[in-house]
Amino acid sequence: MWATNVVALYLAHRLFAGVRIHGWAGYVIGAAALAFANAILRPLLTILTLPLVIVSLGFFLLLINVAMVAFAAWVAPDFAVHGFWDYVGTVLVLWLVNWSAQLLFRPKRRRPTYAV
Repeated sequence: MWATNVVALYLAHRLFAGVRIHGWAGYVIGAAALAFANAILRPLLTILTLPLVIVSLGFFLLLINVAMVAFAAWVAPDFAVHGFWDYVGTVLVLWLVNWSAQLLFRPKRRRPTYAV
């Protein structure tokens, strides 16, 4: 998961002018901060803001994901995101890269064979 986050952060840095990451420490610590935020902080924030998530039909989850990227940018050295749309673009790149990696690397499910 960290490797896919590093790749996603690299792509976001290359795609959006407002995403600034300098050096491998920024990528690795940013990916670790994202892993921590998605494992610990995101579920807590989702539960605490569940009424807003329901009323907004899930749109508020995008803002929670933006907050996770903002947390990673705050924690990691030499990692900064300037502008709301750059945050949204970074979230979309993270989602797309993690989704693609999950499709590529998940174990194949075997169909059960039935004896007749």
